[in-house]
Amino acid sequence: MDINKHIVDQRINKIVKDNPEWFESDNDYNKKLSKAFLILGVASYLDFELKDVLPLITEDGNDCGIDAIYIGDVSETEFTVILFQSKYKFDLENDSNFPANSIIRVIDAVKGIFDPSRDLLTNNVIKPKITEIQSLLLDGNIPNIICVLMNNGDSWNEEGNIHIKNANFGDQVVFEHYNHKKIVEHITKAKPVSDTISISGKGIVEEFNFKRVLIGKISVKEIVRLANNHGDSLFEKNIRKYLGINKNRVNEAIRSTLVDDEKKNNFFFYNNGITMVCTKFSYNALASENWIIKVEDMQIINGGQTCKTIQETINNNPDIDYSQVYVLLRLYEVYPYNDDDVITDITIATNSQNPVDLRDLKANEELQRKLEMSVKGLGFTYKRKREGVSSTDAIPSSVAAEAVCAIWRRKPHVAKYKRNELFGKFYNDIFNNLNAAQLVLAVLIFRYCDNQRKKMPIDGLNSHIPYSNYFMAMKLGDLLLNEMGVELKDLTHSNFDKARRTFENKKGELYREANQFIIEALKKYYNEEDYSNIDPRRLAAIFRRGDFMLKLNSVKE
Repeated sequence: MDINKHIVDQRINKIVKDNPEWFESDNDYNKKLSKAFLILGVASYLDFELKDVLPLITEDGNDCGIDAIYIGDVSETEFTVILFQSKYKFDLENDSNFPANSIIRVIDAVKGIFDPSRDLLTNNVIKPKITEIQSLLLDGNIPNIICVLMNNGDSWNEEGNIHIKNANFGDQVVFEHYNHKKIVEHITKAKPVSDTISISGKGIVEEFNFKRVLIGKISVKEIVRLANNHGDSLFEKNIRKYLGINKNRVNEAIRSTLVDDEKKNNFFFYNNGITMVCTKFSYNALASENWIIKVEDMQIINGGQTCKTIQETINNNPDIDYSQVYVLLRLYEVYPYNDDDVITDITIATNSQNPVDLRDLKANEELQRKLEMSVKGLGFTYKRKREGVSSTDAIPSSVAAEAVCAIWRRKPHVAKYKRNELFGKFYNDIFNNLNAAQLVLAVLIFRYCDNQRKKMPIDGLNSHIPYSNYFMAMKLGDLLLNEMGVELKDLTHSNFDKARRTFENKKGELYREANQFIIEALKKYYNEEDYSNIDPRRLAAIFRRGDFMLKLNSVKE
């Protein structure tokens, strides 16, 4: 018996039971379970809350064989698109491979979605996402595509590999298998990683400020051993996921150096090195060099990209001699003193090679702790940190940042298309002078508008709805404050219940009014009464630009 299958089956049954409104269109219980598995799998893979996966779901008739789509931010003219296809087997006692014929459908979908010249027969859920992707392509952006094939069984067989090889996608499209075992790994806490590390040559150990640090050089083969033995548990506190060799210029440069016979032995001088924290390290101080370090509760907090690229490159090139290839190691013993702030500062200071996700690093700030406490006082749960798949009613700080940025800070285009910077460049603008009532109400508005986006007809002058929900949320927020007769600064815990009641009672009316504002602004933007025949890719592009705000602000109430 595979216990992981039963854990996942139990979890998806609970998802169906707790959230019947998510499955209203499915009369068959097995179809509900299949959809719940898709939601759980996507949430696990992307590290999202369950509720925040719903906008990504595209599963329906004419879905091109794609069950969910995630579109990442544009960074230096590149953007990541993750396509999901899910298969759930109800016989938990037998293993089966991911079907090879389903891989063919995904391959055909990639060829169609990423070719703006091709017409596709699609449903109304996936069509706007394809339009957004093709709009980004027409702007000259380059996609990096990951196809995640999920099931509660084994990976595809050799026939599937042949289909992928014959597709001739090259490095731009990667196929990954994600199953019930990986889901369970994600939703359970990782065990502490303890191991020994071999330092090559001489090292330096210093003790100051009640902390210890070791600096030395470590063989890249030692890095591969650690990564192979411990997997992602070694990187639990690392602040970004592996970008892939071919998805990032820094990682490609690392790979190129490692496979170059003339350059690889100088790798130590080219790379910034690896930063690791632990609760304790010990070694034989009587030895002058080549120490064997015993490390307890180790975590790599910087250099995860380097480690993963080293691991992948060396595993793929077993015939190359790496015996004289080293990388710099900085090992900090800080955890016995529960010094989270030090680890946060080290992580921020040393992560410079790639853009970083700062959400978890901001989580321990006093401002975030106060928001968590205040939001709880209003009857909601605010999640400062990512903690795996959790309850459906929780408000992740990432969703709060998007909602507040779009609605109260009046930057809907930033909220949608610069999500990676919301906890960086825009953090103070979003969270300073923000109280719990404003945060929760923004999220309620934000989620309502996204839910309406999937229900509203999108013909005629409503053709903007698949792309404008961040702008709609902003305008609905304006109208709600007007309805209450207050300014944003006056929205506090003392009148939160009134504000929430007003929103619940008037949200349909306010949404229709906000929609009319968007329609009038689009008429002004295009200087014509009927814009319904505008290419949807052009329409999607409007909401990536800030100049549309000028037209929207010019519409009189």
